[in-house]
Amino acid sequence: MMVASAGAVRRVFLQDVAMRDGLQAEGVFVPTDDKVAFVDALSATGLAKIEVTSFTSPRAIPMLADADEVMRRIARVPGVEYTVLVPNVRGVERALAAPPDEFNLVMSCSETHNLANLRMTRERSVVQLLEVMRLSAEARVPVNVSLSCSFGCPMEGDVPSGEVLDFAETFIDAGARGVTLCDTTGMAYPSQVAVLCTDYRRRFPGAMLTLHVHNTRGMGLANALAALQAGVDRFDASLGGLGGCPYAPGATGNVCTEDLAHMLLLEGCSIGADLPALLDCARRLGALVGHELPGQLVKAGRRLDLHPVPPSVAQSRARAGAP
Repeated sequence: MMVASAGAVRRVFLQDVAMRDGLQAEGVFVPTDDKVAFVDALSATGLAKIEVTSFTSPRAIPMLADADEVMRRIARVPGVEYTVLVPNVRGVERALAAPPDEFNLVMSCSETHNLANLRMTRERSVVQLLEVMRLSAEARVPVNVSLSCSFGCPMEGDVPSGEVLDFAETFIDAGARGVTLCDTTGMAYPSQVAVLCTDYRRRFPGAMLTLHVHNTRGMGLANALAALQAGVDRFDASLGGLGGCPYAPGATGNVCTEDLAHMLLLEGCSIGADLPALLDCARRLGALVGHELPGQLVKAGRRLDLHPVPPSVAQSRARAGAP
């Protein structure tokens, strides 16, 4: 399938989640000053959206205990949306001190994963998130709902797509601007992604759709391409591939932002973001967290970043009389 016809340029929106989804999995606290400076650097790349932090209990996620200060201090750039994860009413109340452009809410489509991750049933999560949405509407802050394990649960196996779409309908009917289908533990495969994204777009033509894929089994970019061909134009990604999931031991993070950007550009898409600037940020991020990141483009370079011709080739040409 062609992604874009001759003369047509497909606009795709890149949404980086490294500063929330990535950092929350780190073992060493990144200083607040460094977080603020890094978000500001990301803002300068032209990304459509940055998930800055999470207003979760500092006891639950100590790596993001400085969420309030980070949101107050970042320099907001026009055209960039700044979103934060809020798990409950208390999170909304904290976040409103420096209001984001969007609240991101999360629950799992798997009962077992929801109990393990959020310590409540899916039914209870729906009730809680609808209350958060009510407060968000009063504050006039748009809401996106991220549905974890949309493509499978590491403890239950396959999750029925009908259940995923029914949860999406509940939140869209309640006023959510869009839904993120999350491949939380990297269980998705391309044809599955294409079918679910196509069904979503058919059922909810007026709602935003974001795909959030992990590269746990090496299929992140393949799944993103399948979604692109199914009409998805918004993708979560994590700079450098930072992140992981406690229920997928050894898992890497989301599909890597700069790797995804590189692929989209080669497919003729307009991404609004500057790839060299993203690469610069990715190099900085490895130093910031103190370990190598799984992203490939930083290591290998872009497709046409050519290497010098070895002297031996010139010598061989000379001997052969070749030009």
